[in-house]
Amino acid sequence: MCHTLGRYYKQAVSGAKSCPGVNTAYGEKIREDGSALVSDLFIYLLEEVNTETRPLSIPRIMESTFRTWYESKMLATPELVDEAKALAELLRGVQTIAIVGISKNPARDSFFVGRYLKNAGYTIIPVNPTASDILDEVTYPDLASIPVPVEVVDIFRKPEEIPAVVNQAIPLHPKAIWLQLGTGVHPDLKEQVEQQGIRFVQNRCIKVDHQFLIREQNF
Repeated sequence: MCHTLGRYYKQAVSGAKSCPGVNTAYGEKIREDGSALVSDLFIYLLEEVNTETRPLSIPRIMESTFRTWYESKMLATPELVDEAKALAELLRGVQTIAIVGISKNPARDSFFVGRYLKNAGYTIIPVNPTASDILDEVTYPDLASIPVPVEVVDIFRKPEEIPAVVNQAIPLHPKAIWLQLGTGVHPDLKEQVEQQGIRFVQNRCIKVDHQFLIREQNF
């Protein structure tokens, strides 16, 4: 986790730590290993905490903290603002998202992103050769095995594995190939993908962008 996000993350956890209704075990876990982003705790508080015991102030505390980070990083330049507008249009116009590298471990970020997207109404297609079912969805060993059209390929893999996955995704002709945070920056792949008329997104989280570009606008 980057230093800036880590700082906002600690502020968010601190602000929510004493709020009634927060699952203590979950809070301790993310404080210990740092595996969840600020957004994970934010969405957890919105979706998982008992609504009868959750104070109305919790979403406001989390939203304020996380929005500060989002605006400072993802909307910091005119180019990033233009990219955000294009991604908002993309996310409103697609339905089927293949998630390459999604984990069957509920504590992993990829699982959390998949669950969030499914709860948001998207059709998710897990891609993981070690599982047959993730999030109650048929899981495929690779992209070539998917029998239906895919509109977005969202990738959770190590940076060195990204080129191979992108080359598998291109023949599917998705509207976008999306590299999650932590998968590196790949200018050569960007040029290759965009030459095929496919949007190439990197160094962004699809869940985070959906939260602030789509979900927030619907409330």
